[in-house]
Amino acid sequence: MSLTHIDEKGNARMVDVSGKEITVREAVAVGKITMKKETLHMIIDGTMPKGDVLSTARIAGIMGAKKTFELIPMCHNLPIDSVKIELTHNEKLKCIEITAIARCVWKTGIEVEALMAVSITALTIYDMCKAVDKEMVIGDIELVKKTGGKSGIYEKV
Repeated sequence: MSLTHIDEKGNARMVDVSGKEITVREAVAVGKITMKKETLHMIIDGTMPKGDVLSTARIAGIMGAKKTFELIPMCHNLPIDSVKIELTHNEKLKCIEITAIARCVWKTGIEVEALMAVSITALTIYDMCKAVDKEMVIGDIELVKKTGGKSGIYEKV
């Protein structure tokens, strides 16, 4: 198996996708941020001192997806068509569950952008709530579905 991001001399390189087919691509990533019950209730009730946590986090997640190529080496600048962030509070697990769905019509996948969207959404929730809860835990960030491209459909079982 050859390494796609290494040239014949062992140097890092960006993969040339110019010869690849343009297809509709979609990626779904998930994650969560766990917190104290009181913190979760402040988010739900809209009483967090820094303001509307979920709206701000949703916007930040979308922005994060759009800036992925600026932060991840060798990541292509994609023409992102859509990023949707779904936030669900889970009182039993004391967490906010995050789902990011990213879509583009391009030559390479959008998985890292979906993962970045989840990560930045979670980090923004942390930032907005850290004054009242420094014990929050961000975790379980993973790709759960990917469609499009030569490799076809991936869906976590």
